[in-house]
Amino acid sequence: QVQLVESGGGSVQAGGSLRLSCAASVYIYSAYCLAWFRQAPGKEREGVATIYTGTRTTDYADSVKGRFTISQDNAKTTLYLQMNSLKPEDTAMYYCAADGGTCGSSWYSFQVRSYRYWGQGTQVTVSS
Repeated sequence: QVQLVESGGGSVQAGGSLRLSCAASVYIYSAYCLAWFRQAPGKEREGVATIYTGTRTTDYADSVKGRFTISQDNAKTTLYLQMNSLKPEDTAMYYCAADGGTCGSSWYSFQVRSYRYWGQGTQVTVSS
C-alpha cells in the first residue's frame, strides 16, 4: 500500500517561506523515488524536486534551484519541501508523488507519467 497526504500549504507574500509536508506510507518498496510536483491554473503539472530514498540524492527544476529544498526525515515517514524566497509564479497546487526504484534520469524523474502514486495536493498562493 502507498498513501501520500500533503499539508502545509497556505498564503504568503512574495519573498516569504513555507514548508510543505507529505506523510508518506510506502511499505511495499525498500527504496523509492519521491517527488514534488505543482500545477497552476490552466497549466500542465510540472516537476519541482525529487529525492531517491536509497541515497537521498536530490534534483531540482531550474525554476526553484537555490530557493527550494526537498528532504525526508530519518524515519522515512515524511517528505518535506522547504520553499524560500517565494514568488507569485510559485502559486500552484502542490502534489507529492512516489514510485518504486530509483528516480532515473533527471528528465524521467520530472515526468508525471513516471509516478503511479499521488497525494491529493495542497494549495500555495504567493501574493505580490
